[in-house]
Amino acid sequence: MKALKYFSILILPLVVYISFTSKGWLTHLPAIVFFGFVPFIELFIPPNKSNFTKEEEKEEEENRVYTYILYLTLPIQIGFLIFFFYAIQEPNLTTSELAGRIFGMGIMCGVLGINVGHELGHRNNRFDEFIGEILLLSSINTHFLPYHNAGHHYNVATHDDAATARKNEILFVFWIRSHFTSYYQAWSLENKRMKDLGRSWFHYQNRMLVYTFCNIILLSSIYFFFGGFVLLAFIAAAVSGILLLETVNYIEHYGLLRKKNEHGRYERVKRIHSWNSDHQVGQVLLFNLSRHSDHHYNGSKHYQLLKTLPESPQMPTGYPGMMLLSLFPPLWFIVMNKKLKKFS
Repeated sequence: MKALKYFSILILPLVVYISFTSKGWLTHLPAIVFFGFVPFIELFIPPNKSNFTKEEEKEEEENRVYTYILYLTLPIQIGFLIFFFYAIQEPNLTTSELAGRIFGMGIMCGVLGINVGHELGHRNNRFDEFIGEILLLSSINTHFLPYHNAGHHYNVATHDDAATARKNEILFVFWIRSHFTSYYQAWSLENKRMKDLGRSWFHYQNRMLVYTFCNIILLSSIYFFFGGFVLLAFIAAAVSGILLLETVNYIEHYGLLRKKNEHGRYERVKRIHSWNSDHQVGQVLLFNLSRHSDHHYNGSKHYQLLKTLPESPQMPTGYPGMMLLSLFPPLWFIVMNKKLKKFS
């Protein structure tokens, strides 16, 4: 029964369906719900500070329903992507209505494509990882997987990590630095892996090479079957999803840095090296991503088992609210730099 709350993610395809089949302000319903209604109600719902007991943790770890919910997102994401290709071609749509539908698909790409792809990409079996790769491909963000697992988790809370925002770094600058640096580092990590295996970089086991071909095939197929306008709309939706991801990266690690020991090595990653949020609505809709401190402490732990602990830095509100705050750098710095002093 504890797993059933995660079915609330079905709210997302519901509001996106309304966006795709409506005109006027209803085309913006996904943005209104996720970045208006959710942050508002999180102001009144107390954070969830509870964790599973050891007995509950063992039981829920073996509960496959949590994984089946993740699997369910694949046909939903692919189905809505195809739906989007037709919905965006509806005659006589205004610029505002086009923007509403594109951003609605962008939220799908960010929440289902990238976020669920991230969760499955941490699994230690090839089937789950493959589903994660398809979800990431649906957002043309496949480089995320090799960089995130071998780069971000290794270098988090250091200046070597593209996805760790520096103190006083403006979000819009971070978007560019994080995305393009992580793409470059994903290639570097895979090329090094091939070299260590005694293989050429141009080898079928180089994931970045395979992902690049898959991205080209996907984009070419959309152009061939649906035309240039639909291709541009899809790219805009995917970019929206990627910017949502990078905004999440920004709020998750802003300003937090690991210390170096007397030998010049960074201390091990602790639960104080990521910002945590226990606000319940965003927590459930993002599959516990907001319990990010524990995720970095143990990256292989399944989402339903992530804990909240007193020592973890706490955000003042949930992810959607913090993402909105980050769009206004002066306000963000006033709020977060004050909190950052406790962990500097």
